[in-house]
Amino acid sequence: MCRNIRTLYNIEPRATGEEVGAAALQFVRKISRFTTPSAANRGAFDRAVQVSSTLLASLVTTAPPRSREIEAAKAHARAPRRLGS
Repeated sequence: MCRNIRTLYNIEPRATGEEVGAAALQFVRKISRFTTPSAANRGAFDRAVQVSSTLLASLVTTAPPRSREIEAAKAHARAPRRLGS
């Protein structure tokens, strides 16, 4: 549960459905603190994942899309400062 949640909105190439679903699941896991919900909470958990996916699909922007490669290069440049090495 410690993975970073990556930004998938307004990035080229577009996020796949699998990436969006995995990010939504990770987000719901983080905010609920459930890695696996109980049977009683499974429906609410699944609805929260679906709502997160729907939110991402319904957002609009006029900003130009960002490049995954450029964003990855920026993250690699930040890593030594962040990790102290």
